Amino acid sequence: MATHRLKTPISEAEARKLKANDTLYLTGTVVTARDEAHRHALEFVKQGKPMPVNLKGLALFHCGPVMGKQGDQWIAVAAGPTTSARMDVFEAEFIQKFQVRVVIGKGGMGEKTAAALVKHGAVYCGFTGGAAVLAAKAIKKVKSVEWLDLGMPEAMWVYEVENFGPLLVAMDSHGNNLFKNIAEKAEANRPQIYRELGL
Repeated sequence: MATHRLKTPISEAEARKLKANDTLYLTGTVVTARDEAHRHALEFVKQGKPMPVNLKGLALFHCGPVMGKQGDQWIAVAAGPTTSARMDVFEAEFIQKFQVRVVIGKGGMGEKTAAALVKHGAVYCGFTGGAAVLAAKAIKKVKSVEWLDLGMPEAMWVYEVENFGPLLVAMDSHGNNLFKNIAEKAEANRPQIYRELGL
């Protein structure tokens, strides 16, 4: 278990140095995307349209933030992670097409995404649910917002962050998966627990 402090854009080599159970703090650009932003971005690529943001080497945050304004400047009021499983249908292709190096959310992702992390050199990090204000404090500036017509939570927010974290590397580019390990341990212990409960 090591602690890493990385600045975006992150290279594939840097991402592959991260191992499951490591702690990560990010400085640089973090971009939010939920279901609709994932779908929208992949449609852009299929239609040959240029993306408004170059995502290569950046961190992708599964987040539907609460935003406010001070004058004409957007500020993040709360920016907690949303459940990543909803994005699993898009994530492998998203990682391949856009070469993001860090995916941030909660709850883990499936086998297809896990395979994409290994193939393309990226990691999935968990951020503590319920710590939305902590996340917002690390957001120093809103660089831009794309596709605001999708609605505030579904828009793609481009943040400049400083020491964003702590993030737990839960799925790495070497096939290690903390969520899968816990599920397997729980399943292995189930017969004994049932016996002790008399079931």
